[in-house]
Amino acid sequence: MPVPCRVRGPRAMEGTDPVNKKLAAALSGGAVLVLALTGCSGSEDNKELDAWAKKVCDQVPAQNKKITAAYDAITKAAEDTTSTPTELQKADSQAFQDLSDGYKARATVISQAGAPPGVDDGAKKLQAAVTQLTALSGAYADMKTQVDGLNTKDQAKFASGLKDVSAQMKKVETQRQGALAALKELESGDTKQALAEQTGCKQASTSASAPATNS
Repeated sequence: MPVPCRVRGPRAMEGTDPVNKKLAAALSGGAVLVLALTGCSGSEDNKELDAWAKKVCDQVPAQNKKITAAYDAITKAAEDTTSTPTELQKADSQAFQDLSDGYKARATVISQAGAPPGVDDGAKKLQAAVTQLTALSGAYADMKTQVDGLNTKDQAKFASGLKDVSAQMKKVETQRQGALAALKELESGDTKQALAEQTGCKQASTSASAPATNS
């Protein structure tokens, strides 16, 4: 969650600048997860696996749009040094909600698609990815709740609350890495090749490649 270096008024909130930098750095790396379920080109002829990949990839652009927009909103808020606590709270609350919704949608689509056919341990890999994405969605929902509870009327309490949010973000980052690892397992081998042939995943890879380089 971004934290402003200063707010409107004669003085900036003391102690928030270091928190701002840490949170902005932690969240800017989140876009790498948008790249999951894409890969290099080329696949073997496997119609069943291709059909499964289409179910997944057809939904990826919409999910990625929501997720990427949320990260962009967080970055924008972090760079706006004139934001009031109330404005910052509102922007971050919506961003965390969108992240929660985006990853929940990703988990739902994968779950509904079922295990990739003809893939060793496909069902196990699928369940792991769904579990991790669902947990990540819940973590961002918790972040929204935490941000909504910040005291915006008292700058000292607001700054203190932001430090707590920063500490919580470290835990969320661990969950994000777990989700990324699970998705990479799901997309390995023939599954990765099949996904890479789908238009939706190609679009996601192209649109997400730029922000992911910062991860």
